[in-house]
Amino acid sequence: MSGTGNLSRRHPLQRFASPSKGFSGALHVAGLISFYHSFKFLADNPNAINESFGWHFQFLTIIGISISTACFTSGLLADITNSHTFYTVKNYLALVAAPIEIVISLLYWGLRAIDDGLVVPPDLPMPPVLYDLGFHLVPAVVLTLDAILLSPPWPTMPMNPQAPTIMLVTSTAIAFAYWWWIELCYSYNGFYPYPLFGMLTTAQRVGLFAISGATMWVVGGALRVLYAWVNGYESVEELDKTKRAYKMRVEGKRD
Repeated sequence: MSGTGNLSRRHPLQRFASPSKGFSGALHVAGLISFYHSFKFLADNPNAINESFGWHFQFLTIIGISISTACFTSGLLADITNSHTFYTVKNYLALVAAPIEIVISLLYWGLRAIDDGLVVPPDLPMPPVLYDLGFHLVPAVVLTLDAILLSPPWPTMPMNPQAPTIMLVTSTAIAFAYWWWIELCYSYNGFYPYPLFGMLTTAQRVGLFAISGATMWVVGGALRVLYAWVNGYESVEELDKTKRAYKMRVEGKRD
């Protein structure tokens, strides 16, 4: 079989069985329901952003929820089909989705504590509290639970020793790709999605995105530390042994 088949056992450091139709499936369904209602809110409450270039994808929040939706869709498909392929896709998407959602929550609520006008355009109303939490807190919570409780060591199998480097490169690339994107949208729309961007000079915006990328990298490291604290950490000898067993199990299921 190519990419499907039962995963006979979870990794020894994985807290709960996943993929599974139990807790794993329930978490992925709950997350997808929340993401659906967030997108439905945007469709049901159109504003000037709907008509502008880039739609709501100008907002990092919406980009994050889109990645999270792809991540949890892959996870739910793995729960339903027990597919190793979907499970692997879910875990690699979580490598990006979990840190970015945590950073979004930290930045959003931190800036709002200073001044709502830094993150919400003056001509747009604040979303109702439940939807605000759905946009800016729930994704971080469910992605963190998935990464810590339902995934093997970071990112998709026994702990990858290059994970810090992978995360640093990924975080930097995402931060500056988003900078390029919002500058493109600004060239068409004449405004930035977040008022804070318009208050900064170009050099200051570069600094902001560099700091955001570094924060995402730190968050990724913190998730790995939290994973080890919750689930334990393998010695080098155990890691090599588990890698060999994992590889043999996967290859055996493809024969």
